[in-house]
Amino acid sequence: MNSRFSKVFGLVLVAQFALAFVASQAVAGDYDKTAKKDIVDTAVAAGQFETLAAALGAAELVDTLKGEGPFTVFAPTDEAFAKLPEGTVENLLKPENRDQLIAILTYHVVPGAVKAADVVKLSEATTVNGQSVAIEVADGGVRVDNANVIATDIAASNGVIHVIDTVILPTS
Repeated sequence: MNSRFSKVFGLVLVAQFALAFVASQAVAGDYDKTAKKDIVDTAVAAGQFETLAAALGAAELVDTLKGEGPFTVFAPTDEAFAKLPEGTVENLLKPENRDQLIAILTYHVVPGAVKAADVVKLSEATTVNGQSVAIEVADGGVRVDNANVIATDIAASNGVIHVIDTVILPTS
C-alpha cells in the first residue's frame, strides 16, 4: 500500500509541475523564443525589464551579458523592482553604489544555460557573484531564494532567461 501511495504521490507532484510549467509557458508566450537575440536584447524587447536594463547599464554589465555566454538569468520584472523599498533603485543606480549594484545583478546570473527541466533537479546554484541561490520546487512552482519563477526557458542566442517576480539579494 505504501508503494502505491508513493507512486500516486509522485505522479501528483509531476502533474503539479507540468501544470505550473504549462502556465509559465503561457506567460512566456509573450517573448520571442527564437533565440535570435542575446539576453539583453531579448529582455529589452519584452518590454517589462526596463529597470533591469537601466541597472545593467549603470553597472556596465550590458556588454558582458551580450557576450558569448552561455548565461542563465533569473530576470526580475519592473514590478519586481517596484516591490523594493522606495528610493532603493534610484540609490543603487548612483555611480558611488556601482559595486553593490554589480553584486546584486550578478547574483541573478548563473554560468551556463540551465533550462527549467534542469533547474527543478537542483537545490541551489552558484551565481556569477560567487554566492549560491536556493532553489525549491514546491506548491506546483519553483522558487529561487524568495522569488517565484513566473516564466521559464526564454531562449536567447547566448543563454536562457527565467522570469522572477522579486529581486533576489545576496547575503553580503
